[in-house]
Amino acid sequence: MTKYEAEIYKIINTSTAHMTVEQVYMELKKRYPKVAMATVYNNVNKLWKERMIRKISVENMPDRYDKVIKHDHLVCQRCGKLADFSFEDLTASLREQMGGDFISYDLKVFYICPACRAQERNDKHT
Repeated sequence: MTKYEAEIYKIINTSTAHMTVEQVYMELKKRYPKVAMATVYNNVNKLWKERMIRKISVENMPDRYDKVIKHDHLVCQRCGKLADFSFEDLTASLREQMGGDFISYDLKVFYICPACRAQERNDKHT
């Protein structure tokens, strides 16, 4: 593992945010000011292809990256905020329905977050 790859892996796995490549780049640049954006893209892609990090894709939003520890996500339809959430593990049920094994699943539940719901209430009263 190269120094950049190791550092990017560490940044993503210690972050509580779901970072975009640009955010990872800005964080890495603090330690390595001369790092190029292409280097970050290449290393993030490599880590993802090797299944060392997760890619979270949501329509009309930049891809974000996360640790591979099993968990699900809540996605606000209004502001795009992504939050970790642990729903009941569906592995056994999915295996039964599919009649066999699978690599992984990624559950995203779309909702309106509490902050956006509060903003909607304020907008209605204004």
